[in-house]
Amino acid sequence: MRPLLLFLACLISVSGLAADRPNLLFIMTDDQGYWDTGATGNPHIDTPYLDSLASDGTQFRRYYAAPVCAPTRAGVMTGRYYLRTGLYNTRFGGDSMGKGEITVAQLLKNAGYRTGLFGKWHLGKYPGYQPQERGFDEFFGHYHGHIERYEFPDQVYHNGTPVEARGYVTDLFADAAIDFMEATVTASDDPFFCALMFNAPHSPWLLDTSHSSQPGGDETLAKYLERGLPLREARIYSLIERVDENVGRVLAKLEELDLAEDTLVIFTSDNGGVSKFWKGGMNGYKSGSYEGGVRAPFFVRWKGTVPAGGMVEGQVSHVDLLPTFCELAGVKLPQDLVLDGKSLVPLLKSGQGDTHHEYVYHTWDRYFPNPDRRWAVSDQRWKLMAQFGTDATPSPSGWRLFDLENDPGETKNLIREKPEIADRLRREFVRWFEDVTDGITYAPIRIPVGPGEDPVEIEPSWATWEGEHINYTFDGYDWDTIDGWKAPGESATWQLDVVEPGTYTVGFSYGCRPLDAGGVLRLSSGDSTIEHSVQATTTAEQFGWFDAGTIELKQGEVEMKAEVVSAPGRELMRLNRIQLERVK
Repeated sequence: MRPLLLFLACLISVSGLAADRPNLLFIMTDDQGYWDTGATGNPHIDTPYLDSLASDGTQFRRYYAAPVCAPTRAGVMTGRYYLRTGLYNTRFGGDSMGKGEITVAQLLKNAGYRTGLFGKWHLGKYPGYQPQERGFDEFFGHYHGHIERYEFPDQVYHNGTPVEARGYVTDLFADAAIDFMEATVTASDDPFFCALMFNAPHSPWLLDTSHSSQPGGDETLAKYLERGLPLREARIYSLIERVDENVGRVLAKLEELDLAEDTLVIFTSDNGGVSKFWKGGMNGYKSGSYEGGVRAPFFVRWKGTVPAGGMVEGQVSHVDLLPTFCELAGVKLPQDLVLDGKSLVPLLKSGQGDTHHEYVYHTWDRYFPNPDRRWAVSDQRWKLMAQFGTDATPSPSGWRLFDLENDPGETKNLIREKPEIADRLRREFVRWFEDVTDGITYAPIRIPVGPGEDPVEIEPSWATWEGEHINYTFDGYDWDTIDGWKAPGESATWQLDVVEPGTYTVGFSYGCRPLDAGGVLRLSSGDSTIEHSVQATTTAEQFGWFDAGTIELKQGEVEMKAEVVSAPGRELMRLNRIQLERVK
């Protein structure tokens, strides 16, 4: 991990005046597959604005994201494969990008760009990890991998403060981006970097559900059902069409502001797709290392600079975005910054190219990075991969080698015919894996506690837990619980980084059946301990907040443990959150 001081000490040079540098509009969707646009051949989906964006600019046919979202976002922000950043998961505290990482937003902001991110972040929710602390002047969106409500969203934040919003979330994020761009060009001559990160079409696949707006969502859904799509697929296509409409609104605003020739626009997705109705012959889905899991649409438009109708065949990667943006902005990168990406500017300006990266790499295993279970590496023609489930033992007998030039659908395993190619690719993947993981410990982050955010809420997914009956239930991040625990000593433990030592009031959010009430939960950190007598709620799935007293927290890296003292019923409680607030 790189200390931030290196960034602060680095020299930034800007070539030319601000007016000579393009505005940068980066649009990313969530779980939209390569095949989920008309421009990439899908005859069933309506995406006229995305199709126009693609035809007015250049398409990259082999743009690779990571298999899942947070790793791709870390790569986009840093120009480095995610394993270098300490991030390794999409939850359980492993979805926080290391504090020492330098982001593209920091580099661009330091070079005079106004920076904004609207939509999904998913690179850290606690103080020090939030977008407005990582180089963005403005942030409106959500921290988690998905949100549960698409209309009247209640898991959104503005620059670190929880807020409420009215309307449909795809429209809201587009509105925020439009307002940010218009405000920037109205108030100053500074260029902008606007990251519009739609959470659609990630599940839950929800259209408008409010009293006033539901008819519009139902109309779109009905259209795809009439085309013969199953309900699940019709929902996904409807969400993508709603994204398309909002991309159209954003592009229209650029025209209205006379910025189309001054703005580079990139559209892509954060990983492979989840829709199944039509895949254009591709194999695999999100989270896997087949092409369908890692290839994403990638359209680039910059009127007058990027050729219309261009097509790039060379394999490129999400880690290429930071060096691309920086070159366009005239930003000199810190000389000691280890980057995996290479600028795409030559390909953008030519609108063609058959080569870029010699190799592109993929790996994803939720609980701990490893080089054997789910991985892939490709050169411009050949791809070696393995995809083992949790019940299978990784073995070279399960490796697969594909000739992407002649078999883009990955239907024929050629590993027996071409063992020398498989050996070369495997050695290269192991070399890369050892490099990007060297010296890094992968574990849930230590939760910062102190004046940076007061009170701070401790979530179940950041815990490690022990006990025969204890269970962690994932249910949309903010509704997760530690539950099932009932035997004395069964426990959940969190790692904290106490910035400000002292006395903290403790609040518990939990649900408890009336028949289970009366158990005792002990919370301890070092020598300080409190015990709380568990009270009933109307049902175990209804959470209430309960004051539990105060606890002393020492400065620095400490543990905090919650454990069962006694439980008279079938479980102690369903613990949803712990709140710590420093006594002033």
